[in-house]
Amino acid sequence: MAAMIRTTVFRNFSPHTRILDGKYVQLHFSHVGRSKFTSTKSLYQESMTADGDTTTKHTNSTGDQQHSLDLSFCNAKEAYRSKTTGEIARGLFVFNMCSIPFLVNHNKTILKWSRKVLGKQLFCKIMKATFYGHFVAGEDQVTIRPLVNNNRRYGVKSILDYSVEEDISSKKAKEAEMKSCAPPDAEPLSAQPPSDEFVRQRKRVNSPEVQRFVAHEEFGDRREGVVSARTYFYEDEAKCDENLQTFKECIDAVAGAVTDGSGFIAIKMTALGRPQFLLQLSEVIVSWRNFFERFAGDRNKFSEEDFKTTLKDFGVQVTRDDRKRWFTLLDVTCDGEVDLLDWDNLLDINTQMGKHLVVPNVTTGEIQPLVASLQVEEEEQLSKMLLRMNEIAEYAIQKNVRVMVDAEQTYFQPAISRLTIEMMRKFNKEKAVILNTYQCYLKKAFSSVKHDLELSKRENFHFGAKIVRGAYMEQERERAATIGYDDPIQPTFNATSHSYHSVMEEIMNQINQRPRGEVAVMVASHNEDTVRFTVQKMKENGIGPQDRLICFGQLLGMCDHISFPLGQAEYSVYKYVPYGPVEEVLPYLSRRAMENRGVLKKVKKEKSLLWQELKRRIRSGELRYNPDKVPA
Repeated sequence: MAAMIRTTVFRNFSPHTRILDGKYVQLHFSHVGRSKFTSTKSLYQESMTADGDTTTKHTNSTGDQQHSLDLSFCNAKEAYRSKTTGEIARGLFVFNMCSIPFLVNHNKTILKWSRKVLGKQLFCKIMKATFYGHFVAGEDQVTIRPLVNNNRRYGVKSILDYSVEEDISSKKAKEAEMKSCAPPDAEPLSAQPPSDEFVRQRKRVNSPEVQRFVAHEEFGDRREGVVSARTYFYEDEAKCDENLQTFKECIDAVAGAVTDGSGFIAIKMTALGRPQFLLQLSEVIVSWRNFFERFAGDRNKFSEEDFKTTLKDFGVQVTRDDRKRWFTLLDVTCDGEVDLLDWDNLLDINTQMGKHLVVPNVTTGEIQPLVASLQVEEEEQLSKMLLRMNEIAEYAIQKNVRVMVDAEQTYFQPAISRLTIEMMRKFNKEKAVILNTYQCYLKKAFSSVKHDLELSKRENFHFGAKIVRGAYMEQERERAATIGYDDPIQPTFNATSHSYHSVMEEIMNQINQRPRGEVAVMVASHNEDTVRFTVQKMKENGIGPQDRLICFGQLLGMCDHISFPLGQAEYSVYKYVPYGPVEEVLPYLSRRAMENRGVLKKVKKEKSLLWQELKRRIRSGELRYNPDKVPA
């Protein structure tokens, strides 16, 4: 399967595509809050000057000092210089409404009945004056331009997203998920006696090592417990083609609004094909890497003698010639030892034989297929999924736009990351135009980042990443506990912060060890401590704001007190800017309300700063303040 994937990806990506200049950015959002991570607290204290100011300064290559950045993020005047007084009052109203549990918990019902009672015209007018106006930029590519241009004047660039979402019922979502995560002609559960093959597959499915990569109806609605990420459900191939067209229209919007090559589009692979393939490939990848750990143990590599001994311990009967041939295939670097990068390459080599890829079962000692063979219809659907990915990449590059691949649930993510790396191998030879996402609330986040950094270095392609906390924590924990596999999530918020900061330190080390520009990342976080940590570590590592190697990103309508001070201190900062018709972005607005309800401490600070700036303007007679008429 992996070989077919690589062949399809490489065949459809033109080797002569010119990789475009621009900044390397990525964006994703999750729950935020104030971390108690010890080193961050120390960092915050160390960043304070002798007179109590929490500022940091960078100098550029000519020695000129950049604008100071207040790392306390408490300067209300600086945070809201780009806002009219009306926009400040609206923000204060919206955040106050998001703090009322009843309104947030019943927001969908309230919106539905408001639409019926008020009528479309009045309902849309009220929404534009309140929630829609605060969190959404406009209805189309034309109406969003004033906001995009205004933010740019104040140092904040825009990432456009057409945020129209289909609001289907939970029942329909579960039905769609279960249908799309099984082979097209899978035998339904019925009163008829099942076939022997069906029984064998059910036994395999029920084994602990594959439970994670099987669809369960209880968790079929992947929107449950998720407020900061969009969810796609597979209907049919025509719907995937429709999603493809939507992504291409988003590319056109980005190209029209951002003409300097700094824009990008975010995609989700579950929008482009049957999720069954992501489950199947994820199972293969995880099984293969678990098999490696059986050989390597606590070490990161093993020798031919180790290989021989472990096979014997497994009770696997293999000839000397076959064993030597296998080890030779494994040892890609020909250094007499096999590490995880070598091991992953064997997955590519052997899956050229598709169903003939076999491994020993460590429980029974028997040789068994690692990858179930695909039916003809499944192979056609998989090929279409890959072709859609290729078409997006080619169209984006043609339009001077980069492609960011969003992370999803852990039972899809190994396949998503692997496919993204395949695209990066092809397109990131000169610049990072394909970007992967790493969720730091996962226990394996650091090892995943380190693995891919080493792979990009060994194979000489540029590494681009967005670093996030993660959007599926509650759902992932509940699913793991119910089904019975190990919880993939870090045990505490502080552990996630430690993971995030460790990842950033490793990335900055790699930035300094490799030619400038080969590693670039966006810190996609609303967490002040994480932003402070990154800013200070940039200073320690000699990475200036003007280098555009590390960028920051937040959602439109949230954390302006972080975004705009960073932008005005000449850091590369982006706002994720949603747009679309009022009635069609209601699911997006609902998730924003839920997200703000879940981060009360952050919202409390934003409300305080908005109120502080509103009172300042009243006292100073600046109620008519117009950001368009003052120097940025």
